Amino acid sequence: MSKSVLFSILAGLLLVSCQEPLSTAFKNSTIAAAHPLASQAGKKMYEQQGNAFDAAVAAGFALAVVEPSMSGIGGRLQAIYHKSSGKVGGVDASTQVPINYKPTEEKYSHGYQTIGIPGVVAGLLKLHKEHGSLPLEKVLQPAIAYAENGFKILPGEAFRQQMAKEVLQQYEGTKTHFLNAEGASFQAGDQVVQKTLASVLKKIASNGKAGFYEGEVAQKIVDDIQANGGLLTLEDLKNYEALNSEVLEGSFQGLKVFALNLPSFGAITIQILQILDHLSPPDSEEDWAVNIGEATELAYTYRKSQVNRDSLAKILSYDQAAIWANQIEKNRLNLVAENTSEMPGSWVASMGHTTHLTAADEDGNVVSLTQTVGPNMGSKVASKELGFIYAVTLGGYLGEYKPGDRSNSHISPTLFMNGDQVALAIGAAGGSRIVTAVTQVADRYLAQKHDLNHALLLPRVYPFQDSLWIEDHQEVQQLNANLDESLYPIKMISQKARFGRVHAVALDTISGTWIGAADPDWEGTVENHVSK
Repeated sequence: MSKSVLFSILAGLLLVSCQEPLSTAFKNSTIAAAHPLASQAGKKMYEQQGNAFDAAVAAGFALAVVEPSMSGIGGRLQAIYHKSSGKVGGVDASTQVPINYKPTEEKYSHGYQTIGIPGVVAGLLKLHKEHGSLPLEKVLQPAIAYAENGFKILPGEAFRQQMAKEVLQQYEGTKTHFLNAEGASFQAGDQVVQKTLASVLKKIASNGKAGFYEGEVAQKIVDDIQANGGLLTLEDLKNYEALNSEVLEGSFQGLKVFALNLPSFGAITIQILQILDHLSPPDSEEDWAVNIGEATELAYTYRKSQVNRDSLAKILSYDQAAIWANQIEKNRLNLVAENTSEMPGSWVASMGHTTHLTAADEDGNVVSLTQTVGPNMGSKVASKELGFIYAVTLGGYLGEYKPGDRSNSHISPTLFMNGDQVALAIGAAGGSRIVTAVTQVADRYLAQKHDLNHALLLPRVYPFQDSLWIEDHQEVQQLNANLDESLYPIKMISQKARFGRVHAVALDTISGTWIGAADPDWEGTVENHVSK
């Protein structure tokens, strides 16, 4: 072999080695999700050489089976992601208003009249098709197994279904699938089998998007909904598409913050963080609580302004955040309390019913994904021949919309990045407390420097009407503050999970390890995988 040929071979090998490193960038893959079986579904994907997108999609479908009070394939989804290539993107799969919808004076909190076009299936399939690495059949296998073979219902899920029993009894399909043979709610530890839902999931696994939005499943959806006063058509379903989200950018603690524009409330999340970034570091928990309360109260007055591009630019302005911070420090906000009677029901609901998961893999792919059916058990409607709950979209719970609109919500999956590397991926469940949970845990972790699990354990606050609500139950660390109620009225809230449920992943840059954390107020878990 000549020297020139040998040199060419060596140069080629060197080029390949530069393009495809022999060692992975990070030491592990991880997933934090709101149910142990969902986290295990994600881990199974890692064990089969799948990536974070495979894990997130597998967990999302699994949650639709094992945690139906929170989310499902009849619901809506928002996700933000970072690819190992450096790209940051998002998926909008919110529920959509049917083309034949006409606003009415009558309001509905549940029932067929509240059902819009489901988005979760399209959203999960878009994530998988564009970024996943495993076959769809493998990714759906855990969810199908849980539905077909059964799973033991956890205490929290059993309790939420029991809370909704009186309304669930009004709908034949829902009674069939979410009450037992005696007409009673499932109890914690009961083995729940959902063979009808398993059949739907198998069609999705075999036929992709068409397996849900066209053909037999779509026909059954439309037949049941139209027979009971709903509006959905076959055209509505066939034309539905999960979209690329508009990704917004801000700054916090020297990091880039990426969040999603409407239908997600990522702009409000960025606004709060940037105000906090300009406030003087708090000297005490009292100062921290008041700062958070004031920044949130101000930002929440801009929720209805996000649709206007000029207002959006102001919300996202780092310089404007400095002005707002100065007003807070000089006690010059002079905010007028919003009229809660004029707010959508989702803005004032006592408990937000949603689920969130975050996944990261050894190559640096990261997914932060939130999905929901709205209030507890969504519309309370399940078609007898399909077995899943539909989300609430119409009826005023999320606000007023016109045909073709997508429903907005406080959903806010968020990424914090140091250069091209994700430092923290976070999101939450909890209705109007989603944004506050995300911003406060991020502040505890990135500004106060608590470790991630402790940041989730520390109490949160929420300004509502004329008071600052403070999380105060046995499972959280007590807020070490002594607020003067004459200056800032407070209300101690002892209810668990009232202040949002966070599932997050952070990067330990020293060890190159992903650290997952599951909210201590919920039943979720973290699963890790290390390639051999």
